Amino acid sequence: MEFVARQSMNACPFVRSTSTHHLKKLAANSSLAATASHCPVVGPALQQQRYYSQPSKPAQAQTSDIATGIKKDVSPIHMDSNETAFDYNGMYESDLANKRKDNSYRYFNNINRLAKEFPKAHRQTEDDKVTVWCSNDYLGMGRHPEIIKTMKATMDKYGSGAGGTRNIAGHNHAAINLESELACLNKKEAALVFSSCFIANDAIISLLGQKIKNLVIFSDQSNHASMILGVRNSKAKKHIFKHNNLKDLESQLAQYPKSTPKLIAFESVYSMCGSVAPIEKICDLAQKYGALTFLDEVHAVGMYGPHGQGVAEHLDFDLHLQSGIASPSVVDKRTILDRVDMITGTCGKSFGTVGGYVAGSANLIDWLRSYAPGFIFTTTLPPAIMAGTATSVRIVRADIEARIKQQLNTRYVKDSFENLGIPVIPNPSHIVPVLVGNAADAKKASDMLMNKHRIYVQAINYPTVPVGEERLRITPTPGHGKEICDQLISAVDDVFTELNLPRINKWLSQGGHCGVGDANYVPKPNLWIQDQLSLTNQDLHSNVHNPVIEQIETSSGVRL
Repeated sequence: MEFVARQSMNACPFVRSTSTHHLKKLAANSSLAATASHCPVVGPALQQQRYYSQPSKPAQAQTSDIATGIKKDVSPIHMDSNETAFDYNGMYESDLANKRKDNSYRYFNNINRLAKEFPKAHRQTEDDKVTVWCSNDYLGMGRHPEIIKTMKATMDKYGSGAGGTRNIAGHNHAAINLESELACLNKKEAALVFSSCFIANDAIISLLGQKIKNLVIFSDQSNHASMILGVRNSKAKKHIFKHNNLKDLESQLAQYPKSTPKLIAFESVYSMCGSVAPIEKICDLAQKYGALTFLDEVHAVGMYGPHGQGVAEHLDFDLHLQSGIASPSVVDKRTILDRVDMITGTCGKSFGTVGGYVAGSANLIDWLRSYAPGFIFTTTLPPAIMAGTATSVRIVRADIEARIKQQLNTRYVKDSFENLGIPVIPNPSHIVPVLVGNAADAKKASDMLMNKHRIYVQAINYPTVPVGEERLRITPTPGHGKEICDQLISAVDDVFTELNLPRINKWLSQGGHCGVGDANYVPKPNLWIQDQLSLTNQDLHSNVHNPVIEQIETSSGVRL
């Protein structure tokens, strides 16, 4: 009852005119509540108090200041309840049981890649070694001695961590140098490094949708989860166009006037099937309908173009080969690289470290630096990672021979599989997706390769790929030479025979699936043509080797 007294002391004439002693006497013989209930002010307060002696929804109860009507949070008086809490653990168990039932539950193999025995790794014990065939370290840069040397020296000098966000404690010359290298690689005015490309994609796409009024986003059906999340978080209106289908994309773009702001989001190489986007034609549509272009080059960085920028550079191969790190001088024509508004990529695949980035105009990058929460509010990458990645960019840019060797190894594996009837989902890129067709068999095949043949290839299932399109995803590197390739080819052939997995002829008899055994499928030509595969590092422009890269002002902030 002291609660009632406090609430009504200033509002109730009865309380004001009654001594504290008399109030306590009334309370002692249980008469206070009965007396006060007749008061027009205290009476409603008592009703509120009685109401909140029962379980409240939500659990944190609220009461009203009688004099002002302002709601205040107060702790519930009684916690006893006949209600039961939500069964959180039961939900976890149920969802996990469903994963196991449909064979999409994921087991992480204990794989410890050995820097000095690439592409070998050991499992639980160091004498239990396997050959890794599914890493995204496409060029094997994760064990490059120059990168490791740079990272060790930087860590010795600057320590293990960045010390905070870029704004507070994490900005340093290693960050500035890396962003300058990435801007140069993409031939853009500026670049910005994120903790990962997943974060970069989500942060950029969501920010564009939140800041540009009435933006409409057009997203490829096969885009990565990070881009899908960015579209969702943007709250912008969206259209999903059929994978690499220009006709479908244009029909959606044409629904809006050119003045309506638009964003077309797509990837260059789609990592699970190896397909390649028609970048130039998408840029044509963007220009026609007034759209920005967002290109994810994550699985193409390091692998395509004379300097490893990605597919956008590769599509104007000769122009970039002749100009080196400089932008080509072309009259009355912009390169495809120029026409793409923003390009994201990763440091965690062909560069062999970790992190993500975006490259674009100076204003765009400064705007993202100033507004993107995914950049602003997270601890930045350590200086050792930044420095090692910058070293990797310089090495990869000047080593076209590594890209070519990777392509040749990939072609050897694909051609050998085709001769054996092993079903590879056709594509013009470096990805070797071996179609299995169901999750249980894909897991069995992966386990048999590991346990019988000492080969690690991870099974890929839903939600990474649709149900019924489960596969083994194989990624040769320059370090997977003919002898190692032959071991893989023989092992996969054995697994398909022992498990009686469907080969090309079986899919052909069923009308084809994912392009395998499809009589109507028209194969796309390989991105790397024969003349390009004959080049050497000496054919690169002299400015590619050990260039002095000017630091970009945008990394620190543009001074007026």
